[in-house]
Amino acid sequence: MLTSQELERMANRMRIRALEMAITAARDGVAAHLGGSFSAMEIFAVLFGSVLRFDPKDMESAGRDRFFVSKAHCTLAQYTAMAEAGIIADDELDSYMKNGSPLMGYPQDLSRGLEYSGGSLGMAFSFAEGVAFALKNKKKDNNVYVLLGDGECEEGLHWEAFMFAAHHRLDNMTVVIDRNCLQLAGTTEEISGMGDMEAKLQAFGWQTSCVDGHDTAELLQAFSKEHIGKPYAVIARTVKGKGISFLENRKESHQYLLKESEYETALKELRGE
Repeated sequence: MLTSQELERMANRMRIRALEMAITAARDGVAAHLGGSFSAMEIFAVLFGSVLRFDPKDMESAGRDRFFVSKAHCTLAQYTAMAEAGIIADDELDSYMKNGSPLMGYPQDLSRGLEYSGGSLGMAFSFAEGVAFALKNKKKDNNVYVLLGDGECEEGLHWEAFMFAAHHRLDNMTVVIDRNCLQLAGTTEEISGMGDMEAKLQAFGWQTSCVDGHDTAELLQAFSKEHIGKPYAVIARTVKGKGISFLENRKESHQYLLKESEYETALKELRGE
């Protein structure tokens, strides 16, 4: 288990590597999902660095925890975290978004240690819930984690899933909501106001924590809490495009074609120069 300081450094390495992947894609005219990936870097670092139980050499082990990424476009964070954890080789990241690569803008190749092939938003949550339900009925001690975007929580499918998990007391399930308050076309409050998500989930029968999603110590503490008899939701307040000043809190960062000059500026910021 890595310390919070080590996880901070891991997240920063992931941002720098993701930036390199984004500019490589941009040179081929391909835009990358920077905003939602950079808002989730610390979440991925903490999960892969200190929370999830898995063997990087055997990602099909029956004893592993399951992690489903429902906001499936944040692959810059997902792939770099997997490389940090030794699940995929670092040099594989250089193939990001290239024709024939297993590392595309939405995860597809399940042989690369993925639990789910990314598709329509919301589907991974219900799929993960079925896995959690089956594991609990079989009296297995595996934990199931799901990462949701706040924008995708506008879909009704999520709220059916929230009800199901509470009804069946799926205390082996933890949902993390990346609450960056932005989606493709604008703010979540402009498009379909989310209101008090913590109060909503508590009313649905979930145990909750609300944390700074860029504070690795707060995330570690949140993931360490017991939630016996209830599913658990960690609402992580984040900044879309975190770490790149000219993309932070901008809807345009959702899918962005990085310019060479912007790459140099961002790289200096991430390196603290």
